[in-house]
Amino acid sequence: MILPASRASAEHYVWGEVSEGWRLADEPGLSVIEEQVPAGGGETWHVHRDARQFFYVLEGRAVMCTGDGDVELAAGEGVTIMPGTVHRFTNQSDAHVRFLVISAPTTRGDRVEVDPPAAR
Repeated sequence: MILPASRASAEHYVWGEVSEGWRLADEPGLSVIEEQVPAGGGETWHVHRDARQFFYVLEGRAVMCTGDGDVELAAGEGVTIMPGTVHRFTNQSDAHVRFLVISAPTTRGDRVEVDPPAAR
């Protein structure tokens, strides 16, 4: 039977001590996660070897930092991050940001922490 995905039925997790995520779809070939990051929060610099990711902001504002520069995102905007791209998602605003992260294939076991890019 096909069932709807929602925060209520999804696996919930906390990351970075203050940010939250809900695994809406979690298969080897596809991952869809809803995440929420509070004001001033963000993740560490990292790269994915295999996963292509699409970040889509549902609510608030965010900045996707990459080795090639920063991309500012408002609600209704998204950005694709290709495999091998050094990046980090940040919330530099004074309100929370809620967004979707769609990854193909899944990012489970595919994330490698890296040092910040030298020159940006």
